[in-house]
Amino acid sequence: MWGRFRKAGGRVADVLRTEPKAEGDKRPHNLFEAAATYVTAGAEDDQERADEAAGWVSPEALSFGVNELACRAVIALARERGESPETVARELLGLPAA
Repeated sequence: MWGRFRKAGGRVADVLRTEPKAEGDKRPHNLFEAAATYVTAGAEDDQERADEAAGWVSPEALSFGVNELACRAVIALARERGESPETVARELLGLPAA
């Protein structure tokens, strides 16, 4: 039984593992920092920076961070506009109202 916990814990650690920053900074990149850089680089059409940010964390961690960023952004816009998160998300994606 404990072997299963250790194995599952190892998988979680692998997903959340980060690479040290360049430029001599010993602090590793945070998965949310990687997601924010990746998304803003995409919005600014900076493929080189997006590729760099994608290398900071595992693909799974980056996906989780981007998803969390999207959720928080939709919620913030919905509150700002006084609309539901579903309405805002559909509008941002150019989908018809549900």
